[in-house]
Amino acid sequence: MPTVKITKRIIDAFEVSDASQDFLWDSELRGFGVRALRSGLKTFIVQYRSAEGVKRRINLGRFGVLTLDQARDLARAKLGEVASGLDPAVKLHELRKTLTVAEMCDWYLEEARAGNILGRKNRPIKASSLTMDESRINTHIKPLLGNKRVQFLTIAIVEQMQTDVKNGKTAKPRGDGRGGRATGGAGVASRSLGTLQAILGHAKHKGLIAEHPALGARKLATNKKTRRLSAGEIKTIGKAMAHAERLGENPVGLAVVRTLLLTGYRREEAQAMQRSWVNGAGEYVAFPDTKGDAQLRAIGPQALKVVLSQPTLGDNPHVFASALTDGPFTAAGDCLRRLCDMAGLGDDVTPHTLRHTFGSVAGDLGFSELTIRAMLGHAAQGVTQGYIHIDEALRLAVRKTSDTIAKLLAEGAASAKKLKR
Repeated sequence: MPTVKITKRIIDAFEVSDASQDFLWDSELRGFGVRALRSGLKTFIVQYRSAEGVKRRINLGRFGVLTLDQARDLARAKLGEVASGLDPAVKLHELRKTLTVAEMCDWYLEEARAGNILGRKNRPIKASSLTMDESRINTHIKPLLGNKRVQFLTIAIVEQMQTDVKNGKTAKPRGDGRGGRATGGAGVASRSLGTLQAILGHAKHKGLIAEHPALGARKLATNKKTRRLSAGEIKTIGKAMAHAERLGENPVGLAVVRTLLLTGYRREEAQAMQRSWVNGAGEYVAFPDTKGDAQLRAIGPQALKVVLSQPTLGDNPHVFASALTDGPFTAAGDCLRRLCDMAGLGDDVTPHTLRHTFGSVAGDLGFSELTIRAMLGHAAQGVTQGYIHIDEALRLAVRKTSDTIAKLLAEGAASAKKLKR
């Protein structure tokens, strides 16, 4: 167990020898250290003796998620509690007796941000997933169950929460510039219950609670989104785009919608795309983080034309840059809704519909389900490398699908021009 002044460079170089784990202790802050596992995982820890002389060890957070300075500050705070006669580990035990759902949710968010809670593939939960969790916590879970003691939760209580969300009991206007209202429904109700169950599961795993009180609660069935645009509807969207452009519709919004149709990318992926990720010569976009982790995603020439033609706004790195902030344009959904109103397509067409349309057109062209999954960026089972390889066959599939959709859009736009004459 070496003792040195811990620095980031030293942590980077720290490796486990023959044991299953090894420790590195700081020479300046006694009790503060790093634990390394043979898997390569490294965690900041603090070790101390209670007033009764019992040795305790507490995980502070994962190296890489928590910075060295943040970990030192946390260690000083814990050791300060010990110096004042408190035992941080005992505090956790006492908390179990009076823990409310709101307090448990706050604990979960704090632990997850520190990298102490593992999600899919045994990796720290992504920031984007935490943002969604926090939204459901603040919008639905806390208002309905926040004041209840966790130990008194039952399956009936959490299923009633789900019913209340479905029926719109937590409906309210969205804040921070987001449009519309949080109106409830079976989908958000089911996801809210899923979030609560996951939080309770993590709390039990970490020893915060003794039992999982909502284990076995049944989630509402939701209708799987299967809406796709037909060839005629794609032409109608192309016609609406031509009309909207003449009427002064936001050109960035139109460009994002067109890109979604021509690539099958998720809305968040297209809107957040940065110029440095786009490789025109290789016909791919190197996304550093997606729902399926880091990926190379093929992009056809028709979509590349749209992407590469977008104007640069100052130092904004995004392809579809916002004219109001230094971030990306985020109103593609609103633009699509206006186009659908103009085209008479109803309100059931969403950005996900465009993604499903791309995959369905690829299927119509005869490409296999496995190829379509790769085109859409679905994580392949058994893939361990950081990036999914793009071969020429996949490029060809993307190119052909994109060209087919682009042709239909162009036919729709041409019909709009004829009507204008």
